[in-house]
Amino acid sequence: MIFLVYYIKLVSREVQVFEPFSILGLEAGASESDIKKSYRRLSIQYHPDKNPDPEAHKYFIEYISKAYQALTDPISRENYEKYGHPDGRQGLQMGIALPKFLLNIDGASGGIMLLGIVGFCILLPLMIAVIYLSRSSKYTGNYVMHQTLSTYYYFMKPSLAPSKVIDVFIKAAEYMEMPVRRSDDEPLQKLFVAVRSELNLDLKNIKTEQAKFWKQHPSLVKMELLIQAHLTCESFALTPALLKDYRHMLELAPRLLEELVKIAVLPRNPHGFGWLRPALSVIELSQNIIQAVPLSARKASGANSEGIAPFLQLPHFTEATVKKIARKKIRAFQELCDMPVEDRAALLTQVAGLSEEQARDVEFVLEMIPSIEVDMKCETEGEEGIQEGDVVTMYAWVSLQRRNGLTAALPHCPNFLFHKEENFWLLLANVASNDVWLSQKVSFMDEATAITAASKAIQETQEALGASAKEIGNAVREAVDRVKKGSRLVMGKFQAPAEGTHNLTSFCLCDAWIGCDTKTSFKLKVLKRSRAGTRGHVPEEGPVAAAEDGIEEEEEEEEEEYDDYESEYSDDEEDAKNKGEGKGKVVNGSAHQGAESDIDSGSDE
Repeated sequence: MIFLVYYIKLVSREVQVFEPFSILGLEAGASESDIKKSYRRLSIQYHPDKNPDPEAHKYFIEYISKAYQALTDPISRENYEKYGHPDGRQGLQMGIALPKFLLNIDGASGGIMLLGIVGFCILLPLMIAVIYLSRSSKYTGNYVMHQTLSTYYYFMKPSLAPSKVIDVFIKAAEYMEMPVRRSDDEPLQKLFVAVRSELNLDLKNIKTEQAKFWKQHPSLVKMELLIQAHLTCESFALTPALLKDYRHMLELAPRLLEELVKIAVLPRNPHGFGWLRPALSVIELSQNIIQAVPLSARKASGANSEGIAPFLQLPHFTEATVKKIARKKIRAFQELCDMPVEDRAALLTQVAGLSEEQARDVEFVLEMIPSIEVDMKCETEGEEGIQEGDVVTMYAWVSLQRRNGLTAALPHCPNFLFHKEENFWLLLANVASNDVWLSQKVSFMDEATAITAASKAIQETQEALGASAKEIGNAVREAVDRVKKGSRLVMGKFQAPAEGTHNLTSFCLCDAWIGCDTKTSFKLKVLKRSRAGTRGHVPEEGPVAAAEDGIEEEEEEEEEEYDDYESEYSDDEEDAKNKGEGKGKVVNGSAHQGAESDIDSGSDE
């Protein structure tokens, strides 16, 4: 279109109307003698015998001669008076290059013409639109099929371990549509032998378990084996056809796992809370898939509740390497991260047996691993204290730090073949009741968007509280500075539960790194709503109030014990022990101080 416009502007010229009197320099209605005199005068000026210029010759032939002929020759004069030109009609004719039989509208040709117009102008665009709409209606905004979300919702249970989450994860419609080939049977049999220890089969009834495994839908069998091949780094043995399916499976995995987390925290019970344990299990599975670490590596060993999984995400680390450094009392991943650089280098080269170059690779990855801190508070906007039934607003500043000084960075995941950004899930939950009160995905990749969102949220909050323009400006500048230093503001609202002190836990979990999750315990105190609908009396600060709060907290600690989230790989002895005692521990912060303290902050575990 641009070329046509340019071409038309370039070659277009004004169409000049043929005016014989004007060409001869006469006025309309001049006599025949005047016409002859003017013709002779112009002939002396433009005739080829008198003027050798080619343009003069052309002008004489095309204009002067025709103008004289139009005014003296009867036929030319008639054409000029009738068509405006001595040569007759000068109009343009335009047509369509179609076969002649189509231009004959008699008989069957008219039907063919009509059929062509209807087919190309109506049916073809309509068919394209129907195909596009039918395909687009299958997918959500995150390019996940609606059938997948329905399946995930149906199979989601309130308590799912990571290995059980795989059974739900592979039931995605995208995976079920992948082709099943007879040629894949033998390679899958070999792959089954290689990853059998990771399939959570009952070794006492291994034959029955194997038969049950192979009786599943062929697509489910193939997907589970491909996932286990990725987790155990056995993908090098795949055939070209299976390798193509394997790559497609990995490409879809991040957004399917994200939707699976959203399904887990979807409000289900009458209070509008989601489920905590399946959400944690899905995020754990996401971490293992991105880092290509087997789920069995999460089995707790001694004081290390996460097992050796965090170590295996480091380059050049194997189970043997972990055993070597364990001899030097380095059994937890955080202990390795907290060591001085020189001591860690000596440990890796002298004890673990790594070369200096390999030790530098490990140090490079350790500098990329994020460290997360969460500063959270809950309050009722414009009111003192929190009463049952209030709309409570949660303000959480999630701060990220790395040893290399970066805020936005891609995770180190050499075995994951596709682009993956870090995402963090902030969950406010009650561990004892398995309820998720609030959930929010946090990203540190786009600083400009985070600044805009934080500024808008702080401004709206301050305006609702009736703050002055100066106070609003100061609050917004402070928020912008925090965002630039590597923090993100997360806000959410929930309805205050019944009166009492509620033991809550905030989880901040990364979907790409293992071992950098944070968990903070605190107490939310909800007051009883007064009968008149006004605020109940909140005790003032003082020794008596502090003593009462201290007694109340001691009684609650003695009477209310709850179990923390446990991975399915916890030892049986620990499970038996924790049934009576409970694994979680709440560290109390400062006591409630009148109406100003709604939350007793705990320490990070």
